[in-house]
Amino acid sequence: MHQISGKRNKKQENIILLVLGTLIALGPFSIDAYLPGFESIANDFDTSISQIGLTLTSYFIGISLGQLAYGPIMDKFGRKKPLLIGLVIYLISAISCMISPNLEWLIVSRFFLALGAAGGMVAAKAIVRDIFPVHEVAGAISVLMLIMGGAPIIAPTVGSFIIDSFGWEVIFLFLAIFCSIMIFSVYKFLPESIVPDNLVELKPKQVAIKYYGILTHPKFWSFAFAGSFTIGAMFAYISDAPKLFMGNFELSQKEFGLLFGLNAGGLILGSQINRLFLRKFSTLQITLFNSVVLVILSGIFLIIAIMDLGFLPTVVTLFFVLFLLGFQNPNTTALSLEPFEKKAGRASALIGSLKMILGAFTSFLISLFHISSSVPLAIILFSCLLVSFILLYRFNHKTKVNIRLG
Repeated sequence: MHQISGKRNKKQENIILLVLGTLIALGPFSIDAYLPGFESIANDFDTSISQIGLTLTSYFIGISLGQLAYGPIMDKFGRKKPLLIGLVIYLISAISCMISPNLEWLIVSRFFLALGAAGGMVAAKAIVRDIFPVHEVAGAISVLMLIMGGAPIIAPTVGSFIIDSFGWEVIFLFLAIFCSIMIFSVYKFLPESIVPDNLVELKPKQVAIKYYGILTHPKFWSFAFAGSFTIGAMFAYISDAPKLFMGNFELSQKEFGLLFGLNAGGLILGSQINRLFLRKFSTLQITLFNSVVLVILSGIFLIIAIMDLGFLPTVVTLFFVLFLLGFQNPNTTALSLEPFEKKAGRASALIGSLKMILGAFTSFLISLFHISSSVPLAIILFSCLLVSFILLYRFNHKTKVNIRLG
């Protein structure tokens, strides 16, 4: 099944999107479910919440490197077998996280947990590119975002309940059980979407050359990096949220879970309204317009942070930032993948890796600040979204110039 075309089997398509969306959701769920437990984990390991933030950083590093490895492997051997192996790695790592005797063990276990989750992130985007026509990829990814977006809403609430009732360790038992269900779903319902290509090289030098070729493609370069900086902004928020809301604004674990879920709801809402806008406007038009508004909003948030205007302006502004990020992620991903068909696995992996590298960097950067203020987060958000806008504007300007010259 290389491309679902003509009269599609809608039921089959919906099942595939459900499985793929859940696969992508495994990554953010692994982050958000344990965020409310930062304080409990810090108390158990006799350390600070900022130090627990290193378990996020190791996760982002693992998911970045993991995606780069899965890309060529999935182009060579197909999507399904490597994906199942990744899920088994995730399952073992979740159990390792659960039994962590110290912070160092948890940091390392989170790294391997991310390696396992990376397979799902690569496979989901690659399979969408495999089976959907180019003009439907952004819409299909928006459906995945709907499913994936449920994770940040459900996860903190589930995490808060588990922590209060059983302790933070049981969160990872829950993730292990969830992964077991995913292994069954992938094996049972997910078809292989490509014919394995034995010509794909797995030697590190050849892999690097192929990645470099994809990276230097003008369209990929522009949209992959623009999307990566918006993800960097999002993960800066995710990493700082426990300290900002439970530390600075003194919310309880349950209140934080509800607020975090509400803000994540903005992300989902944006991704679904994006599907409606795609019926009337091009993916590029929507992406450029949203980028301008995001820069303005992040500038307003910076002013709110510097003037210390309090809880409500902070929450409202962050909600609308996340709402617009719900547009940017599927659109920049679709535009990045557009030039590639046979290399969809590697292109998908490179996009995911770039996004997680920026996520790792911004999450590490925000963990360096121990002040009780939203100013560091505001500066990082504004910087990331400004760079993203510049990249998008530059590509659009160059394209128009080339069209005129042609």
